[in-house]
Amino acid sequence: MENNFYEQERSLERGVAGESLGRYTAKTFLLMFLGLMVTFGVAMFLTNTYYGLYAVVYALYYVPYVHLVLLVAELAVVIGMTACLHKISATTATVFFFLYSVLTGITFSVIFLSYDLASLVLIFGATALYFGGMAVFGYVTRIDLCRMRNILLGGLIFLIVMNVLMMFIPALEVADQVVCTIGVIVFLGYTAYDTQKIRGFYGAYQGDEAMLKKASIFSALQLYLDFVNMFLYLLRLLGKRKN
Repeated sequence: MENNFYEQERSLERGVAGESLGRYTAKTFLLMFLGLMVTFGVAMFLTNTYYGLYAVVYALYYVPYVHLVLLVAELAVVIGMTACLHKISATTATVFFFLYSVLTGITFSVIFLSYDLASLVLIFGATALYFGGMAVFGYVTRIDLCRMRNILLGGLIFLIVMNVLMMFIPALEVADQVVCTIGVIVFLGYTAYDTQKIRGFYGAYQGDEAMLKKASIFSALQLYLDFVNMFLYLLRLLGKRKN
């Protein structure tokens, strides 16, 4: 993708028959937005209604290893969708995407119980602002952001290692603000990078309408994960916990 970046840019200016790059990108972001609405809708329902709250409390107290079960389920959906993207239909990929959104909403319900509602709304708005700014940059820039890939991957590995270590070494929690700040920066970078990848997929699959649709769903998932992770790091950094 790196070697053909500028050649693809010239090709994209001519567009793909039947759908412009702008429309294709807009559809991808719309799908991402719908996934976010499902996630936050599920989380809000489970934490702000009698039956939803009852279900969450029951699961926490009476379902063994519920957190681990949800984590494994989320990983299974993402890995399954990614590994089988070329084999499954666009409809199946969409089902996987919204299934993941629901599972994440269930996980978020536990987090939402710990934070003030006004703080959650404020952090969501801040995340949307930062995400939107970097998405616009990724869409309009002529700089090949593929050069950032190794740096972003290194940052992601650092975050994973530090979060695992902090689970087992409480003394490392003093570095939580630093880790969260790096997390926000990494996923800001990923937002721009993944937005530009939409252009790459659009150019690469011009002759394959089915794969073009599935690439859009895959891009929506990547952007969804960028937003969710940025939101979580900002929440840890700036969120106000309930008393």
